[in-house]
Amino acid sequence: METVVHKLPSFHIINPTSCCSTIRSPASLRVGLRRSSSSLSVSASAVREGDPALGTVSLGHVTRPDFPILHQEVNGSKLVYLDNAATSQKPTAVLKALQHYYEAYNSNVHRGIHFLSAKATDQYELARKKVADFINASESREIVFTRNATEAINLVSYSWGLTNLKPEDEVILTLAEHHSAIVPWQLVAQKTGAILKFVSLNENEAPDIEKLRQMISRKTKIVVVHHVSNMLASVLPIEEIVVWAHDVGAKVLLDACQSVPHMPVNVQSLDIDFLVASSHKMCGPTGIGFLYGKSELLSAMPPFLGGGEMISDVFLDHSTYAEPPSRFEAGTPAIGEAIGLGAAIDYLTGLGMQKIHDYEMELANYLYESLVTVPNIHIYGPVPSENVKRAALCSFNVENIHPTDIATFLDQQHGVAIRSGHHCAQPLHRHLGISASARASLHFYNTKEDVDSFIQALNDTVSFFNSFK
Repeated sequence: METVVHKLPSFHIINPTSCCSTIRSPASLRVGLRRSSSSLSVSASAVREGDPALGTVSLGHVTRPDFPILHQEVNGSKLVYLDNAATSQKPTAVLKALQHYYEAYNSNVHRGIHFLSAKATDQYELARKKVADFINASESREIVFTRNATEAINLVSYSWGLTNLKPEDEVILTLAEHHSAIVPWQLVAQKTGAILKFVSLNENEAPDIEKLRQMISRKTKIVVVHHVSNMLASVLPIEEIVVWAHDVGAKVLLDACQSVPHMPVNVQSLDIDFLVASSHKMCGPTGIGFLYGKSELLSAMPPFLGGGEMISDVFLDHSTYAEPPSRFEAGTPAIGEAIGLGAAIDYLTGLGMQKIHDYEMELANYLYESLVTVPNIHIYGPVPSENVKRAALCSFNVENIHPTDIATFLDQQHGVAIRSGHHCAQPLHRHLGISASARASLHFYNTKEDVDSFIQALNDTVSFFNSFK
């Protein structure tokens, strides 16, 4: 067998609970090891699943040429990008849309009468219409552009929350919520005297839906829940939750960051009150997200930020405000980013969201079934079955190996990009009795070949760390 020299960083040098820490490698350790035969050969799935000559080209193989970033080597290995729950990659169509805006008609919107401003305004508002159509909002004015989903949640919590919550009112969330869905409501609860109540997990490591139903009462004013968990991969029955909430007069805010990029989402059929999502997770640019809100709710909400564009008239002693969505878009917006998001939606729509979802469900099962073969591994979240569907991601830990060590070794020795940390879900990690986990997450441009490469690299990683015991 070939003798391989692993060039390694020193391990455990970052805060294991940080989701944003920088890994530094002040010194390298050279260790001679024999790589297992499984690490030397190309996976059979490269032929089995996606060989054009066999007529079995998957959606992942068809779309990969559209993503230039995927065609590179990282640390001497072919890049395998499995950190899509953190951010997705961008197709050439989005990159070109951004470049074309800045090269051809860069201008401010809603203010100038000249050609460039008029064209920029048209394209910016066309992007809003594309978002509205993508999630089946009843009209474009129900879409508010924000910096990201976090700002969208803050908009609702401060504008709607401060106006509607009073002492002893209840806000229902789950332990599995992202920090961006917890912290804003904590701040508003401190100001209003409202009470936050959290739904725990059931025996399947998924949010306990029956307990959520029981927790909703006449005191409940809003239910804030994710559609798909960014750690557990569980999918919540939003239609039922909305019915339970509306029965007591409560509103529902849906964090759809992990669902809108991966499946059809119809806000009218869900009858959802508010929905938030981020462009960068749906093949669009960073720096822009959006809030959907029912028009009657947005019209009754006060401004979130003050400044230009969100006003009707300004006097020295008071101001009047524009109708939504302008009321909530103070200042110069992320114009190029909105246009890029519109291009991303065109791309996703062209592929078909149902087609994307069906393919990713196949990948999700393949990832889970492959990952359970790794020795001493624990995968968090529900076990997939005929009745239980998981999203295309897996958070996991391997016994006696720190997840950051796993992620570092995978990157530096195999070019495999996964996430490690608490994934902005510290309460969930504490409930599970861990401080951090590793996470592999897929998108439609991934393939079973990617999964096979990841599993081979993970087995090599586990073998390496076990060799020191």
